[in-house]
Amino acid sequence: MDAIDQRIVAQLVKDARSSYAEIGKVVSLSAPAVKRRVDRLLETGVLRGFTAVVNPEALGWGTEAFVEVYCDSNVSPDRIRQRLEPLHEVVAAYTVSGAADAIVHLRAANIHHLEDALERLRAVDMVSRTVSTVVLSTLLERPPAPEPH
Repeated sequence: MDAIDQRIVAQLVKDARSSYAEIGKVVSLSAPAVKRRVDRLLETGVLRGFTAVVNPEALGWGTEAFVEVYCDSNVSPDRIRQRLEPLHEVVAAYTVSGAADAIVHLRAANIHHLEDALERLRAVDMVSRTVSTVVLSTLLERPPAPEPH
C-alpha cells in the first residue's frame, strides 16, 4: 500500500459515497486508475467493503455492554466464535490476553433485553463465568486511520 492508496482509503473513510472521479481529483489520478486501485485494495483485504454507518440507538439498540467471557478449559478461538454467532446481540467478540478468554460486545434494546442476552451467553456450554460492564455513554468512536501515527 503506497501513499496514494493511503489517500484513497482516507477519502473513502471520510465519505464512502465519493465517486472515483471525486477521489481522483483529491489524489491526482483518473477515475479508472482510482477504480483499479480500489479493486486491488478490495482483493488484498485492505478494504473489506462499503457500508452505511448507523446510529444503533436510532434503530432501538441503545443499551450495550462489554462482557469478559471465561471458558471451562482451553477453547479454540474458532469454537468460541461458533458458539457466539447465534447470539444476535453479539456485535463483536475478541480473543484477549489476560485472565479472560474473550471480550464480547453486546447490544440490546433495553436493560431487560441485555439481561436476557447475558443469560443466554452464560448458558453457552463452554462458558464458566462472565464479568459484565454496562456502557453508560460513548466518549469516543472513530474509524481506523489509513496510516499509523
